[in-house]
Amino acid sequence: MSEWFQGEGEIDTNLEGVKRAVENHGELFVGVVSLMPGLTSVELVEQGVDFVTIRTNEGLMERTNITKHIEPERVVVEFDEKYEAGSKVTVTSHFSDEFTPSGTGVNHRIVMSDVEAPGFLGFFYRRFGSSKTGNATLEATRAYLE
Repeated sequence: MSEWFQGEGEIDTNLEGVKRAVENHGELFVGVVSLMPGLTSVELVEQGVDFVTIRTNEGLMERTNITKHIEPERVVVEFDEKYEAGSKVTVTSHFSDEFTPSGTGVNHRIVMSDVEAPGFLGFFYRRFGSSKTGNATLEATRAYLE
C-alpha cells in the first residue's frame, strides 16, 4: 500500500465511547463527514453490513469493504472509499483508523493510502491535498467523538 497521509490526534473520550460509535458505521461516517470543511449537506443514502453510500453537496461517497476490529485495548476501522466530487474528480483511497487508550483519552491514528485521482485536478489533489484532507479528517473525527 502506498501511504498518502499518516497522522495522529488526541480525542477527549474513552475507548468504550469509540466502541459504541463504531457499532453503527453509517451514523458514524455521516457524523464525521458532516463536520468536514466545505460540506453543507450530508445524507446517508444506503447502508449494509460492510458498506455505506453517502451523498454530499459535492457528490457521492461510497465506503466499501468496511471492517471493524474491536479488542479490549484497541479499535481499528478500515474501508475503501470512492468519492465522486461532481464531474470534476473521482478519488479512490483506503483508510485505516486506529483508536487506543492514552493517558488523557483516546489516541486516534489515521493512515490514508492507495490514493488515485485521475486527470488534471486529480494530479493537484494527489500532490497537494494530503495534509489538508488528512488533518481535516482527524479534526472531524475528534469533534464527532467528543
